[in-house]
Amino acid sequence: MKYQNTALLGLAAHLPDKVISSDDIENQLKKIYDGLKLPQGRLELMTGIKERRAWPRGTRPSDLATAAAEKLFQEKSIKREEVDLLIFASVCRDFLEPSSASVVHANLGLPAHAMIFDLSNACLGVINAMVMAAEMIERGSIKKALIVSGENGGPLLEETISELHKKLDNGELNRKSIKKYIANLTIGSAATAVALGSASDLSEGQSPLALLDHAVVRTDSSANILCQGDGSPHGLMMETDSEKLMEKGVALASETWHAFKEESSWKESDLSWVLTHQVGKAHEELTLKTLNCFEVPTFRTYPTFGNTGSSALPLTLERLLADPTQGPKENDRVALMGIGSGLTSIILGLNWRRNS
Repeated sequence: MKYQNTALLGLAAHLPDKVISSDDIENQLKKIYDGLKLPQGRLELMTGIKERRAWPRGTRPSDLATAAAEKLFQEKSIKREEVDLLIFASVCRDFLEPSSASVVHANLGLPAHAMIFDLSNACLGVINAMVMAAEMIERGSIKKALIVSGENGGPLLEETISELHKKLDNGELNRKSIKKYIANLTIGSAATAVALGSASDLSEGQSPLALLDHAVVRTDSSANILCQGDGSPHGLMMETDSEKLMEKGVALASETWHAFKEESSWKESDLSWVLTHQVGKAHEELTLKTLNCFEVPTFRTYPTFGNTGSSALPLTLERLLADPTQGPKENDRVALMGIGSGLTSIILGLNWRRNS
């Protein structure tokens, strides 16, 4: 997909105050660690995640997404009355029906003409929504789009710790069976908002952060069994074959990257920045090495925020822009490499326009 007229207008993040360290989690799992003879510090050593954040149980994803969107309005990245399309793209949602987008639309007081819907595609949700919105902008169906996500990993973390204790007490837990729950302990929380618009129809005085260049999508649905979550919107439980998921995910990302290079004519040496989905240390290192991008500058949020689901890539780009010591400069090429369980991979290329 080649884009001619789609601009990234703004990014915003809303973050929780409560910090949960990997040490905190292991302290809650002490009985399990002792029973299975697991070494303390294993969680951070394996994942590179020192801490993650969480909102209180019962916090509505729509309220988190609303707060992130309000920051975009305050920064004047987009005006409330300009929104033609609102996509709520979280894994977390308020309920199954109606759409969480309807709650965000009401909270923000968006115009009646704005189309709204939820888009669910695991950790790929926001990037997936950006690609869909860009297609509509390119066709002239809309001029401005707002994409929001409100991820709260706290309930999953609490449910997992409780479930592990129950399984230990019932004699159902061992060093092998605990592996499928480790990914749950890496999940963090963050809300993000992204504004896209027609590059040829910007508001007076408005300058884009970047122009969308190319996007390529590849899917390997044979891997849909490797990570599955079930439950209510407020009490998800998830089981993951992390090793096979990483193997399949990196292979799919490699296929996507080769297709992206062929369609866009970009190559590794053209990249100024490459940002990957923030799963953890092992996943990031293997992805960058496999894609021959290990020497390209990157930025990490997983050490302090964990895996924030669909908010991970936009949060990482937002945190990079907020870092006064670095960030994309005019004419830089930035590649966003997303993977969502299921599996789907999207690589989205940005031509940077505004110095951070």
